[in-house]
Amino acid sequence: MIDIHIRTQGCAGRITLTRPKALNAMTYEMCLAIENAIDDWRDNDDVALVIIDAEGDKAFCAGGDIQQIYQTGMAKDYAYGQRFWRDEYRLNAKISEYPKPYIAFMQGFTMGGGVGISCHGSHRIVCESSQIAMPECGIGLVPDVGGSMLLAQAPGRIGEYLGTTTARLGSEDAIYTGFANHYIPQLKWENLINSLCETGDPSEINSLSEAPSPGQLRALLPEINANFGGEGLQDIINALRTTDSDFAADALKKLSRNSPLAMACAVEVIHRMRGPSADIRKALELEYRFTHRAMEHGDFLEGIRAAVIDKDRNPLWLHNLDKPPALAATQMLMPLGPETLTFDNKG
Repeated sequence: MIDIHIRTQGCAGRITLTRPKALNAMTYEMCLAIENAIDDWRDNDDVALVIIDAEGDKAFCAGGDIQQIYQTGMAKDYAYGQRFWRDEYRLNAKISEYPKPYIAFMQGFTMGGGVGISCHGSHRIVCESSQIAMPECGIGLVPDVGGSMLLAQAPGRIGEYLGTTTARLGSEDAIYTGFANHYIPQLKWENLINSLCETGDPSEINSLSEAPSPGQLRALLPEINANFGGEGLQDIINALRTTDSDFAADALKKLSRNSPLAMACAVEVIHRMRGPSADIRKALELEYRFTHRAMEHGDFLEGIRAAVIDKDRNPLWLHNLDKPPALAATQMLMPLGPETLTFDNKG
C-alpha cells in the first residue's frame, strides 16, 4: 500500500504513514492495515514494541480522509461512514489496550483521527513543531476516536475548552493535558528509533526526554475553570458573555465558528466521561452514538462542505449560539439499540 509502510525492523513492528502531501490523512484502508499489523504483532514474540511515525515535517496525521464519507453521505448512503467510524474506533480501543509498548512520534499536526492512532499509546512523543488538536466541532462532529476520554481527564475544565474551541496544543500543553507524555527534539528521533529497533527496550525514551518550552494552559486554567465549568453549552456561553476579558472574547469568537449541536454534545460527552468508571470503550461507544447519526441528523455534511469541499468557511448550521440545542443534543446521544458500537467484528 503506497499510503503506509508496514514492516518489522529488528525487535520492532514499524508503521510509517507515507502520504505527506495529504498531511498523512488516514484513509479507511490505512486504518484496516494498521489494525491487521498490530493484531499480527500482538502474540509475535519477535516483536517487542510497535513504533508509529510519519513522513514529512508538516504533520504526523492531520485527521481522517473524509472525502469518501462526504460523497457517500451526500448520496444518502450513510452506511459507509458508519462502517468507517466503527472500524476506526475498534482500532483506537486496541491501541489503548495494547499489551506491548506502542510508541508514537508526533511531529507537526496531529489532529482528529491522528490523535486516535497515537495519543492512546503507551509512549507519545512530541517535539518542537508538534500541534495537537481535536477540531471536530468545526466540521459538525464531536471529539471522537476516544478523544473525549482524554479531554475528560485533562486538568480542570480544559477538556470543555479544547473540545468546543478546537484550540491547538503545543508540546508542553499536550503533555500537561495528557495527550503526550514525552518531549524529545526531532533531531534525536532517528537515532532513538534505530536504538528501539535494536534493543526492543523503551526505557531510553525516559533518558532522552527533555522539558519543552512553556505552554499557555497552566496560566489560563483559572479563567478556563471559571467560564467552562457550567452544566451545558448555554452556561458556558452565558459565562463568557458576562466576562470582560481578552480570554472570554477570544473563546466566544472561536465558539461562534463551530457547530452549536456538536459543541453541546461535546460538553455532554466530556461530562459523562469523568469519573473512575470511564474507559476507552465507554468513550468510543458514546462518541459513536453521535457519529452514527451525524450525517443524517447533524451538521457534519454541511461542515465538510464549508471547510473542505467549497472552502467558503461559511457553514449554515442547524442551530445557533443564541439558543443552544439542548433537546437535539440529547437525541444525538441516545443509545443506538441494535446499532450500538461493538468491538469484535471487522467490516
